Amino acid sequence: MLFKKKKKNVSIKSEEKFFNQGISTVRDLIAPSAVQIEASYIQLGGSLAKTIYVITYPRFLNNNWFSPIVNIDFPMDIAMFIHPAETTAVLRSLKRSATHIQSRMNLEAESGKIRDPLLETAMDNVEDLRDKLQMGTERFFRFGLYLTFYADNKKQLHKYTNEVTTILESQLVYTKTSILRMEQGFMSTIPLAEDRLNAGTNLNTAPLSTMFPFVSADLSSNEGLLYGINRHNNSLVLFDRFNMENANMVIFAKSGSGKSYFVKLEILRSMMFGTNIIVIDPESEYEHLCQSVSGTFVNISLGSDAHINPFEIPRISKNDRMEDAFRNTVAGLIGLFHIMLGSVTAEEDTVLENAIRETYSIRDITETSDFSKKTHSDYPTLNDLHEVLHNMDGSESLAMRLQKYTEGIFSGFLNNYTNIQVHNQLVVFNVRDLEDELRPIAMYLILQFIWNEMRTNLTKRLVIIDEAWVMMQNEDAASFFYGIAKRCRKYYTGLTTITQDISDFLTNRYGKPIVTNSSMQLLLKQSPSSIDILSETFYLTNHEKFLLLESNVGEGIFFAGTKHAAIKIIASYGEDQIITSDPRQLLEIANAKEELEQANRMS
Repeated sequence: MLFKKKKKNVSIKSEEKFFNQGISTVRDLIAPSAVQIEASYIQLGGSLAKTIYVITYPRFLNNNWFSPIVNIDFPMDIAMFIHPAETTAVLRSLKRSATHIQSRMNLEAESGKIRDPLLETAMDNVEDLRDKLQMGTERFFRFGLYLTFYADNKKQLHKYTNEVTTILESQLVYTKTSILRMEQGFMSTIPLAEDRLNAGTNLNTAPLSTMFPFVSADLSSNEGLLYGINRHNNSLVLFDRFNMENANMVIFAKSGSGKSYFVKLEILRSMMFGTNIIVIDPESEYEHLCQSVSGTFVNISLGSDAHINPFEIPRISKNDRMEDAFRNTVAGLIGLFHIMLGSVTAEEDTVLENAIRETYSIRDITETSDFSKKTHSDYPTLNDLHEVLHNMDGSESLAMRLQKYTEGIFSGFLNNYTNIQVHNQLVVFNVRDLEDELRPIAMYLILQFIWNEMRTNLTKRLVIIDEAWVMMQNEDAASFFYGIAKRCRKYYTGLTTITQDISDFLTNRYGKPIVTNSSMQLLLKQSPSSIDILSETFYLTNHEKFLLLESNVGEGIFFAGTKHAAIKIIASYGEDQIITSDPRQLLEIANAKEELEQANRMS
């Protein structure tokens, strides 16, 4: 009976063993189909792997010297093994080394030889390290640094090895291949925390600390626009600005560094995602782009047919009150007249407000009236305000200064009914043909018009203000500009601020708040005169300052929230033909169009 029972147990165990052989484990799932170990590489299924290790370091190591290897753009595993050493044993070894070096120096001195700088340097290093170890400010470690590359073939594996060793040797860091120990090298770099290669180098705390932190400069998300190429590791910079705290962006760059090129590229790609774009263009740089995508190009000048009446009250939604819309319009008009008329005293300010209210009342528009069904021609104009000021006591100076906008050289610019429609996906307001004196007025007026449009029609929108430093020259314009930057997030709008006059922008008391209210910043090539204030504002390192000074066109630093990376802006050939600002290239495109039209007419 005992014999039969034992035989039955053996049978059950063998059946369980047979059953377990058919169960897939995690090890079965992650294991390669086959492994072949060669002298200089190891084959894992269809891939090849090769391990190298560092054998020596230079005397001095800079911080973050290992960053180029971490950010390299091919598959690689990196393992670091730090084995602490007993301080007493290290001190005994250093004492023996110091004795040997001193003995050799004494022998050479007795034989009449001149001093050996190499021995003196070694002696200084040993004594310095002994002092620090004795005081406890330094520790000693045995440090192993192993790198395993993966490739599809031997040629590619050899290329990866040469690329890494070249980068390291340029910093006087030398490596060796783990010949005949590929299995140990591979096992050391997979996450088992086992130093099977055991090929370390003695390092103290100071040089070892230069390995940390090594953070890859990755700046990408799963969705959004392609902004450029990450210059650290050749990865893509993908971002959706509307997924951040706010969609505002600030762009600082010197003239000719590619800021308008970048913005036009973003416009073109944003339109593909259904975003509406409104641009204030001071130099007619966006006209070619606007024509290419069938946008609306509005030319604002003294003789143009496009007009914006500053007295027109915007349409209001059901949740807004007419009283608030009226008061906001009056406040905006007062800010506009501060720019137009120059310095306005407190008494003149009161007179001006009363005159504006009186001008509205002539057209039966008050805080309590219903003006929701008013048309463009139902609102007053500057002529009406000028007439009111002529008939008011204490307003002679205001009327005289306003006269140049109603009857003088600047008449017709603001003294008309609104006839602009902004229902296109891309609308560009061009103010190039205006006098320098009128540009801040026009930009304020257009921005007020855009602000009213934002509040009236809620849609995904980008508002782009080129040469924004013009707005910062006047206190009221800068304050209004800052107010939009702070509040546009509530209306699903992102504000892009572009300027090349960085000092004037940032020294204004509203300049830095506009920057801090922007989740994204782009710094392109800078001039030496502005790099210091940028460095102070964005806390740039010396390396980043040098990068901005030496960058080529279309290269700079891209900030997105707390992350930032060096970027290179790249467009396709088709995009480049649409967004280029190069006069030679634009002339070639115009000539090609003309030749094509002539050929079509002849045919």
